[in-house]
Amino acid sequence: MTAAPTSIQLLHGTLQFPVFMPDATFGVVRTVDSADLAAAGIEAVVMNTYHLMQRPGSSTIQALGGLHRMSAWERPIVTDSGGFQAYSLIRQNPKFGKMDERGIHFQPEASTRKYLLTPEKGTQLQFSYGADVVICLDDCTHVDAPRSEQELSVKRTIDWAKRSRREFDRLVGQKKLSADQRPRIFGVIQGGGELDLRKRCAEALLEIGFDGFGFGGWPLDGEGQLLYEVLEYTRSLVPSQFPLHALGIGHPHNVLAGSNLGYGIFDCAMPTRDARHGRLNTFVTPPGKDGGLSGDWLKYLYINDERHIKANLPISPYCDCPACSHYSLGYLHHLFKLNDSLYLRLASLHNLRFMTQLTDRIRMRRA
Repeated sequence: MTAAPTSIQLLHGTLQFPVFMPDATFGVVRTVDSADLAAAGIEAVVMNTYHLMQRPGSSTIQALGGLHRMSAWERPIVTDSGGFQAYSLIRQNPKFGKMDERGIHFQPEASTRKYLLTPEKGTQLQFSYGADVVICLDDCTHVDAPRSEQELSVKRTIDWAKRSRREFDRLVGQKKLSADQRPRIFGVIQGGGELDLRKRCAEALLEIGFDGFGFGGWPLDGEGQLLYEVLEYTRSLVPSQFPLHALGIGHPHNVLAGSNLGYGIFDCAMPTRDARHGRLNTFVTPPGKDGGLSGDWLKYLYINDERHIKANLPISPYCDCPACSHYSLGYLHHLFKLNDSLYLRLASLHNLRFMTQLTDRIRMRRA
């Protein structure tokens, strides 16, 4: 197993690895507030520059005092650049915009306003938002994209990383920030499934110089399986003192696998999205000496199942979230059927607490 750092010090706190961050794309983790997140043990959240610059808009965010004050979140915030959003929207439907050497050109559906997100603009926005970690704008691809597309992605990602780093250094100098006063900046390693391109991208980003790195690109193959070998190889390209963020990886099995490879940071919308749609994560056994992560340690509970109608039991006997501490499966099933917002909040809190318990168990396993 690759040696890796155990934590990172940020402006709003220290993150202990592995850490899972829920996606607060528009400045909110849907259905829960900042106190809920803290109570669930969440250490940091991910917000998205591409979306925030549209809603509520950068001038509004600044008028409201930056992302931390706006969302009443006192802990670290990582701001993703928007490269993945460009991939998921523009690459799959060119009518929404285009990418070129300048940056990402886009016009949201039902909007008359056109945007240009450049590496410099992305860095400026993340800086002005008060982010703890600024992520460079990158050109995201799917692993199955042709080599020519992967080569262009790597070339563009390296060029954009140089421009992002240059702008970041300019802003730090302009504001006269010391090393302890500035946010951290991460570069993103692209290359799809082409290992030589991953190597080319990683070496170029290391030469530019960053505080940490992200695994870029869609992290699953065409069958939905984790790109384990590509993740493993990419980790081997980066010296052990640098933290790696497994961008968009959040399935419990994949968090464990990625952590075993030496990745320290994970984020995903899956746990809260699954919760809202009725799929709840549970551990099969208590932690034990191995963290309870051997064998088939994960079990899904589907709250819509009719067998839960009169079940006077919690979701899980190994969870201390509000849903498990105070409410029965029967009641949660009732709330789900009513489509009541209380179900959405309680279920989201359960799956978030599951993820923080998972990272706790991984640390326990290593101790």
